[in-house]
Amino acid sequence: MATRRLLITGLSGLIGGALRRHLGSAYALRGLNRRPVDGVPCHLADLGDLDAIQPAFEAIDTVVHLAAAAGEHQTPADLLRSNVLGTYNVFEAARRAGVGRVIFASSGAVVAGWEREPPLRHVVEGRYDEAGSWSPLTHEAPLRPGGLYGATKVWGEALARTYADAHGMSMICLRIGRVRTEDRPTSPREYSVWCSQRDVVTLIAACIEAPPTVRFDVFYAVSDNRWSYRDVGHPRAVLGWAPQDRAEDFR
Repeated sequence: MATRRLLITGLSGLIGGALRRHLGSAYALRGLNRRPVDGVPCHLADLGDLDAIQPAFEAIDTVVHLAAAAGEHQTPADLLRSNVLGTYNVFEAARRAGVGRVIFASSGAVVAGWEREPPLRHVVEGRYDEAGSWSPLTHEAPLRPGGLYGATKVWGEALARTYADAHGMSMICLRIGRVRTEDRPTSPREYSVWCSQRDVVTLIAACIEAPPTVRFDVFYAVSDNRWSYRDVGHPRAVLGWAPQDRAEDFR
């Protein structure tokens, strides 16, 4: 069987580097970056330029789209170019090249607005005795972005749904929690939303290997945190994936 060919945008970032280490030589890797990555063939281009990035998608089986302007501190112009136009360009370049599957790095920021009110406000502030009873948000819960960054990720998920429906592509959205260089939670909120590097890369790997019948889906990428409000039962049921790490182990 031929080796599956994988294109990763944002390969030089934190998750991209962790994913590369995890995948090893299992796939033929290519990067789409602004700067080179040692040991991996990379196409250097700005995601804002569709014609410039198109050659990177030639003969690719699966795209993992990690590159983004991340966080609410980004300017609206950067968010629009990287996360709105850039995501459209990646999806469209994949379609033109006949790519079968795109895995889109969405964000838990698409539902972070629920943290503004109790009981989730109490949970992320570490005031657990005030939280009372509450149920985790599933992938079907109403969206409520925490800001402009989260809103751009809502756009990406909606666009992924469109490409799955209109073009028959397999489009998988991962609502990734807080992944840190230190690989541990560093604030009260992160005891709820933290995702270890191991957990996020094993979930991405499970998405790469998901059967073709997974045409469109949304999964939360968080570790097995005692105070998580994001449900991970869905990726367990669909992909057979379960988080291995727990924020509470770092108390």
